Amino acid sequence: QVQLVDSGGGLVQAGGSLRLSCTASRSISSIDVMGWYRQAPGKQREMVATIASSVTTNYADSVKGRFTISRDNAKTNTVYLQMDSLKPEDTAVYSCRMTVLFPRADYWGQGTQVTVTS
Repeated sequence: QVQLVDSGGGLVQAGGSLRLSCTASRSISSIDVMGWYRQAPGKQREMVATIASSVTTNYADSVKGRFTISRDNAKTNTVYLQMDSLKPEDTAVYSCRMTVLFPRADYWGQGTQVTVTS
C-alpha cells in the first residue's frame, strides 16, 4: 500500500508564497503523472498543475505564471508546487495525486490547507 504525504500548507497574506511538497511512502516505478488538485468550500475539486516525465507540465489557467510544479529527480516520488503571488481565491485544500502504470493505480494525498487572506 502506498501513502502520499502532503505538506507545506498554511496561512499567508495575499501576494505571499508557499511551497507544497508531496512524498510517497515507498519507491515506486512506472509513475505516469503527478499533480496537484484543490477543492475550495462549496466547489468541485479542480486540477491545479500536473507533471509527466519531469518535463511535461500542465497548469490551470487561473494559476499560470504564478505556480510552478516540479519533481525532485533525486527523489522520484516527490513533487512540489511553488505558489507565488497568492490570491484569496487560491484558498482551498490542496491534494497531490500520483498515477502509476504498472500495476495500474491512482493514489491521493490527505490534503493540506492553504488559506490566503486579503
